[in-house]
Amino acid sequence: MSLSTGNEPRPGNPRPRLTVVSGPSGVGKSSVVGALRALHPAVYFSVSVTTRRPRPGEVDGQHYHFVDKAEFDRLAATGQLLEHAEYAGNHYGTPRGPVEAALAAGRPAVLEIELQGARQVRVAMPEAQLVMLVPPSWETLVTRLVGRGTEDEQLIAKRLAVAKEELAAESEFDRVVVNSDVQAAARELLTWVLTESNEQ
Repeated sequence: MSLSTGNEPRPGNPRPRLTVVSGPSGVGKSSVVGALRALHPAVYFSVSVTTRRPRPGEVDGQHYHFVDKAEFDRLAATGQLLEHAEYAGNHYGTPRGPVEAALAAGRPAVLEIELQGARQVRVAMPEAQLVMLVPPSWETLVTRLVGRGTEDEQLIAKRLAVAKEELAAESEFDRVVVNSDVQAAARELLTWVLTESNEQ
């Protein structure tokens, strides 16, 4: 199966770039990336691998590739993950091959990952741009996370503690997008996703 579009970038021309979208749990990353997908389906959206159990409505291979810890460890050990991280007791990683193939075929690519993974991508692909999605206020983030109703109080408290650390890392990112409105945030994010890289 080829991802080629027939429009591969030529030497010296701007290249499509990898955009990493990160932000605290509950900020609405999945909603904004979903809206972005609808706005511009030609963008390649990476599907992460995770050991987390599926939430209601999540589809294997569409929202995540759900695997057990042994399979995750095998992928990491054989270099098949661009980045991988442990978050709130679960493991997440980005399959390397599909991302590299999409960029080589001239398609901009988007990763929706956590801070630990974003830092690894910064090292592995310095030309990638990092975008942090932030809530309009801390109170809004707390309301969104509690209202999700998918975790107990102890896990919510852990996620909020991690969220404070993630928001404190804002200066490490190239762009910051405030998610006050999902559609507006997706449109703003799209402008950065379609900005090509001149680095060779």
